[in-house]
Amino acid sequence: MRVISYNLRKHAASGELEDLVATFKVDALCIQECTTADMPEAIGHLRLADATRGNRLGLAIYYDAERFTDAHTKAFSLKKSMHDHVLSPAHERLLGTRLVDIATGHELVLGSFHAAPLTASNSLRRKQIHAAHAELLGLGGEKMTLMVGDFNYPLFTNSLTRHVRDTGFDLSLSDRKTYTRYRVFKGHFDFATSQGLNITKVQTLPRGASDHLPIMVTAEFGD
Repeated sequence: MRVISYNLRKHAASGELEDLVATFKVDALCIQECTTADMPEAIGHLRLADATRGNRLGLAIYYDAERFTDAHTKAFSLKKSMHDHVLSPAHERLLGTRLVDIATGHELVLGSFHAAPLTASNSLRRKQIHAAHAELLGLGGEKMTLMVGDFNYPLFTNSLTRHVRDTGFDLSLSDRKTYTRYRVFKGHFDFATSQGLNITKVQTLPRGASDHLPIMVTAEFGD
């Protein structure tokens, strides 16, 4: 299974999505910072599962309808930072969908996540990650869960890895940095957290119009 996660930088990189889907032949696409009203019902062979509706910077999930059935999708609000209270970029920072593999019957919960920006504390982002995992488990992800997105956590990732592991999830970084545009804030911003899956590879894809580079997660269903 291959899943791309991409922060579009306020929808600026939306025109790249069709080529990404066609080039890498992915099974799902998780998007952050999109204008949801402008998102199509399909991108290549992928169908829109759902998108947030109350966000200025929206989330969306697309999936291969020939491989998966779309069982249920839900958006979640998480603990807000001061940035959220003042500028209201995102009321909902998590979008989750429960999918069933048509051929194998495996159930998978897939999440598109966008953590609070760097003006917030790492402590708040850890609380958001923990709450997001709990919401996805409640959606049916007790067996297999994959959450991808912009974690806004470029520093102290070792401590984040330990924190995520303590909650029963694994954290996977990509092979190259995903944010390098500014001198001060650069590093791995875009991650994958998972439970019940074997993550075989997380690849940073070429730069486009966004300040983030997309990542592609390759995973196998666990036992």
